Amino acid sequence: MNADLVQKAQHGDQKAFGLLARACGDRLFGIANRIIRDLDRSEDAVQQALVTAWRELPRLRDPERFDAWIDRVLVHACYVEARRLRQWNSNIRILHIDGPLAPDDTGAVADRDELERGFRRLPPDQRAILVLRHYLGLQPAEIAVTLGIPDGTARSRLHYAHRALRAALDAAERPIAVGEEPRR
Repeated sequence: MNADLVQKAQHGDQKAFGLLARACGDRLFGIANRIIRDLDRSEDAVQQALVTAWRELPRLRDPERFDAWIDRVLVHACYVEARRLRQWNSNIRILHIDGPLAPDDTGAVADRDELERGFRRLPPDQRAILVLRHYLGLQPAEIAVTLGIPDGTARSRLHYAHRALRAALDAAERPIAVGEEPRR
């Protein structure tokens, strides 16, 4: 991110902040949508993160760290949004099918669907750490800096998030016992 632009925004330049918001908006939405798993609520989280960023930007000490700082603000906004509505809604889109555009790879679709169901079972903080690691490609030390936590804590949370996802996927594979309700 352009440190000069960040400094201008820190001094109240709305145009500079608008340029910063446009530059990182798609990336922020991608992160939020992977954590929250709902388009409308992801947009709300991004909007709240940008409002918070505008208010808190003068307190940012190192303009070079803007990207990590805004990611942390966004993750916290996602936590707030997740707590605001405890229920996780499916986001269903109707796709018009005129015929296959590419060869059918149903195995990959089934795997992606299974992973999505497992991911939805995780709490937002575990989703967030997995998104930072696997979507943004951050190393545990970078995750620690982004979230403002010790390196060992980031490694521990990442380990437990992987373990929880594995458990959720294993639970989805187990057969349902007679008289037992299926889990969602």
